[in-house]
Amino acid sequence: MYHYDLLVVGSANADLVIAVERRPDAGETVLGSDLAVHPGGKGANQAVAAARLGARTALLARVGDDAYGRLLLDSQRAAGVDTVGVLVGGAPTGVALITVDPSGDNSIVVSPGANGKLTPADVQAAASLFHASRVVSTQLEIPLETVVAVVRSLAPGSRFVLNPSPPRPLPGEVLGACDPLIVNEHEARVILGAACVSDAPGDWARLLLAKGPRSVVVTLGAEGALVASGEGVVHVPSVPVDTVDTTGAGDAFTAALAWRLGAGEPLARAAAYAARVGAAAVTRAGAQESYPTAAEVGEP
Repeated sequence: MYHYDLLVVGSANADLVIAVERRPDAGETVLGSDLAVHPGGKGANQAVAAARLGARTALLARVGDDAYGRLLLDSQRAAGVDTVGVLVGGAPTGVALITVDPSGDNSIVVSPGANGKLTPADVQAAASLFHASRVVSTQLEIPLETVVAVVRSLAPGSRFVLNPSPPRPLPGEVLGACDPLIVNEHEARVILGAACVSDAPGDWARLLLAKGPRSVVVTLGAEGALVASGEGVVHVPSVPVDTVDTTGAGDAFTAALAWRLGAGEPLARAAAYAARVGAAAVTRAGAQESYPTAAEVGEP
């Protein structure tokens, strides 16, 4: 019996957010809003999003012994995430500098801080968490060798979900474990590299699948998403909403998808539910504080 529906292994950052009329060009200065500080980081975001939906969730991450680290721990616990795997110290808490324009689009620069100190040894020491988890999800805001250690620590029968963000070439061992690999357009192009010989997202999905993942999801923003497996490629439509802020929406999508897959739902149906969760998240400012509850989204 699994104790957790989802174990998230990944980053935890303090998001420092400024709203701007437009993002600056090179060498240009623009004025923005007052600085807002929010709990964030792809790993911490996914954990909160899943817990808000009702998933039994644990987080394996590292934060600094500082005010930002305490902010992140408080946010996880308030959402109902088990923080037994959150390590403290070794470096300052990671920070993300985020600008958000009037359309809700954002640009992000991340200083990894303590996230860069989450090591393969930390993963190995958390073996009990892996054996207790139905699904394990991670990203690339932690060292790649740590992600490899996650793959090697998976319990028999568990499922591995990867959002390769920020993108980089991935070893075959990691690609082969993904079920699914979740990418946006930019991430798909980077992972494919020279193999990206088409501008059609359907071709990206098939080419990515040929690299070894058991399944692939390509998110397309307002165009929805494509899900690909050995059974073919299926389009999942988006949910029309008035966008306020896209920060963290992809993390909400990934968390919801991972949770529903662990509950046994088919990939396309899980992605449709995740699209509803991601759409709800963009209607509010911020990342973690924008994530909906299960009641707000409706039945899976």
